Amino acid sequence: MTTDEHLTVRRARHDDIPGLVASSAGLFAEDAGTRDPSVDIGWPREHGAASFTAALEDPARLVLVVAHGGEVVGHLTGSLTEPSAVRPVKSATLQGLYVRPAHRRARVGARLVAEFLAWAEDQGARQAEVAAYSANPEAIRFYERQGFGAHAVTLRHALGRKKEAAPGANDQTDHVS
Repeated sequence: MTTDEHLTVRRARHDDIPGLVASSAGLFAEDAGTRDPSVDIGWPREHGAASFTAALEDPARLVLVVAHGGEVVGHLTGSLTEPSAVRPVKSATLQGLYVRPAHRRARVGARLVAEFLAWAEDQGARQAEVAAYSANPEAIRFYERQGFGAHAVTLRHALGRKKEAAPGANDQTDHVS
C-alpha cells in the first residue's frame, strides 16, 4: 500500500490522457465489467482519449488525477448540470472515481471526493450526486462516509429473455435464457 504523502491529487493535464484512459479502463473492468453486462468495457480504450480531451476543455467538467511518481494511478471525473424548469438548482455529478488497488486505503479517494465537492460548491452547485451499483456495497459505504446518502433507486428489467426467473445479487430477479 502507498501512503497518503506519496500520492498527489491534482487537475488533469493533456499529458495525463494515456494514464486517464488506463485508469478508466480499470474502473470499467472492475466495476461495470463485473456488475453490468450491458456496458461496453472496451469503451475507455476506444473513446476515452477523445472524451478526456473534451472534458479538459469544458469548464463544466472536472477531471482530477492521482499521481504517484509521475504516473496516473487513479482519477475522478465530474460535471455540472445547470438549473432547469424541473430541477431549478445547479447540480454536480461525480461520474467516475477509480484508484488502483495498490494505492487504496491511503485516503486518496476521500481526497478526490473532497476536491470534487469543493469544486462543485465553487461553481455554484447546490447539490452533488453519485451513482453506485447496488451490487457494490463497498462503494456505497465509501460514498456514505463522504456524506452522500441514498436518494433514488434505479430498477432494471432485461428485455428479450425467457420469463424464467432466478434470484440474483441483492435478491434481484435476473431473467434466465
